[in-house]
Amino acid sequence: MNRRDLIRKVVLGSTAMAVLPSAITGCSEKDDNDDGNGGGKPSEKLTLDLTNQTYAALNSAGGFVIIAAKEIIVVNTGNNVFIALSSKCTHDGCSVTYNAANKNFPCPCHQSLFASTGAVINGPAATALKSYTITKAGNILTITL
Repeated sequence: MNRRDLIRKVVLGSTAMAVLPSAITGCSEKDDNDDGNGGGKPSEKLTLDLTNQTYAALNSAGGFVIIAAKEIIVVNTGNNVFIALSSKCTHDGCSVTYNAANKNFPCPCHQSLFASTGAVINGPAATALKSYTITKAGNILTITL
């Protein structure tokens, strides 16, 4: 073996040793940080205090608030029933509102319409709004993101 072949094998071997562990780890079946929710992010909880003036609209049936930082719309549908959906229209990303009379979510940009479950009633949107689990304990609403 000449010096050139030796250097080539050392360089190839070093490269393989550097790249191979990350390639194998990237293909592992279970991530060490797996939280059991299908590989997604850990569940985050958002709490809203209904005594806070920011959320005062939620104290009345038909009232709603949009939490822009989380892109969520929260609605009081009446009889102590609250729903939380993504506020971002799945068609073009505009912010939906709530129509209390019809109990639906219109998008003002291109007139998509969504049901209280998030399902598409009328396009151009073709995908439902994401819905979130929401619970109420006293004056606190907890939304699981």
